[in-house]
Amino acid sequence: MERDASNRQPATPLRLHWFLPTHSDGREIARDAARRQPRREPDIGYLAQVAMAADRLGFTGVLTPAGLFCEDPWLVSAALAAQTRHLKFMVALRPGLVAPTLVAQMAATYQRLSGNRLQLNIVTGGDADEQHRYGDWLGHDERYARADEFLSVVRGALRGEPYDFHGEYYRVTGATVTRPPAEPPEVFLGGSSAPAKSVAARQADVYLCWGEPPKAMAEHAAEARTLAAAHGRHISIGTRFQVITRDTAAEAWQVAERLLDGMDPQRIEQARRRFSRSESEGQRRMAALHGWRSDGLEVYPNLWAGYGLLRPGAGIALVGSHDEVADRLAEYHALGVDHIILSGQPHIEEAYWFGEGVLPRLRERGLLDGPTRAHEEALAC
Repeated sequence: MERDASNRQPATPLRLHWFLPTHSDGREIARDAARRQPRREPDIGYLAQVAMAADRLGFTGVLTPAGLFCEDPWLVSAALAAQTRHLKFMVALRPGLVAPTLVAQMAATYQRLSGNRLQLNIVTGGDADEQHRYGDWLGHDERYARADEFLSVVRGALRGEPYDFHGEYYRVTGATVTRPPAEPPEVFLGGSSAPAKSVAARQADVYLCWGEPPKAMAEHAAEARTLAAAHGRHISIGTRFQVITRDTAAEAWQVAERLLDGMDPQRIEQARRRFSRSESEGQRRMAALHGWRSDGLEVYPNLWAGYGLLRPGAGIALVGSHDEVADRLAEYHALGVDHIILSGQPHIEEAYWFGEGVLPRLRERGLLDGPTRAHEEALAC
């Protein structure tokens, strides 16, 4: 294990993103079926509190998810852009559900209205049941092939010149935007499968995969960069973790144990059956890390797999003292991971635990750009 990572000075600053809980928020990992625990509904007032906290603390942006149980990410983030100053909004977007030329027009308008604060997170989908509810019947590999063509049209139209494209999934003639943005939105594309990495190498600015122990993450990063280089491109690497950080490691692990104790075994079994049907390679890798057991969940120092027992998607949490969490983030950055998307329960409180505990330590190590925005605003008063 690399223990000197915190002393390195990478050329590219670490970009830290937070998460907008547009499906609801609470103190437990998942909604309690019996509703014994209170949940915070994703109304605009609550989401504004989360976004403004992330903006004030100095996060680069917030991931705004998409799905049947989420509020629409375009509408929510556009409303919140007016209530924040610096924060970027990483809008999750599913190719195939909307025309690429229309997305280019939406993105161009968003960039002008927000001051170039849009990022696009391309999500092909891994749950066949959900895809079918949207009327999308393509298989896993076909969805990535469609995403490849989709991004070709979006990028072509954003140039502001008529763009023609004839592919298997899209055929456009003269696609364009009349007022191209000063900055095209940064494109993030995720997935652990070979098709995901192949499309990211050709089309994405940032390749994303869910958080895994450093050795596996280094392998993902090396493969994505090699594929991009074969196309004459450079690609950045990003990942996604939950986080539980406290003043001491004991306090952080107490929170993790409380979350584990609150999990209903029946809900875990339901999750196991559901995840076993997933088409997502990343979801299979998350399940392999915890193996559906409730002990031995620390799969690497400060990496806890408990989230993945109930929650789909990123199932690994960084757990520890502020210094320990900073050490792990520095270790991943030393491996070449430039973007890390974080979330925690509940999202306001955990944003402040991280923002006031870990961010200053990362800044002291020279891993982040500039002072916190809260500090900047205090100096301006």
